[in-house]
Amino acid sequence: MHNQLKRKLKEGKPVVGPFVMSNSPDNVEILSLAGFDFVILDSEHGPMGVEGIMGLIRVAESRGCTPIARVTENTETNILRLLDVGAYGLHVPQVNTKEQAENMVRAAKYYPLGSRGSALARSSGYGLLDVNEYFRKANEETMLIPHIENIQGVENLKEIVKVSGIDVIFVGPMDLSQSLGLPGETHHPKVEETIQRVLDITLDSGLIAGTLALTPEEAARRIEQGFKYIAYSVDTLLLGKIAKKEFEELQKYL
Repeated sequence: MHNQLKRKLKEGKPVVGPFVMSNSPDNVEILSLAGFDFVILDSEHGPMGVEGIMGLIRVAESRGCTPIARVTENTETNILRLLDVGAYGLHVPQVNTKEQAENMVRAAKYYPLGSRGSALARSSGYGLLDVNEYFRKANEETMLIPHIENIQGVENLKEIVKVSGIDVIFVGPMDLSQSLGLPGETHHPKVEETIQRVLDITLDSGLIAGTLALTPEEAARRIEQGFKYIAYSVDTLLLGKIAKKEFEELQKYL
């Protein structure tokens, strides 16, 4: 595993990649060829199981795009299985306490950083890689990206960022707006104030901050604000917006 995404972030460069909600190798290949740095293969909101995500990981790798996966929940089994099929990193939803962050790291990292179970899975070259080198590289290269998307997580963030093994703190505007009693109002002043609070704590801790953007203008604003890891839209939304725009143009001639 050579995590080019992690390299770029360490160099201070912003990175951009969409969530993938469809179980579509074609979509992943097109997004990779388009030039995105990474894709987030979404098993929380998308229909994919572990086997489907493994196929999508292979497609992203073949086109030089870093495959990140979002687990359904912060449990040892969910984390283990997506890493075993080859995910280079994980988005972990609803990490609201230091203990939950510690559990995430423990499940994702091998000894001495954690207690991840080992097997002759795809991630280890089906057992053909040198085992000690594999353990070292997996611990070094695997990215962990907890979601701070609940006011409880915001309140506990100063403790969460102290947990060793976290790479990016990702603030999820949609769920955060709901937690603040403003569902869908992701640009409400109260939501923006809370996002800024998360950003400030994250940068003060030396970690990288990430968030969602749905337009190029929003992505540019977030990068200027200090975010380096930008989850840009969703594959299905991108397709829908382009198709709708094209059809509206065609309407002129129908």
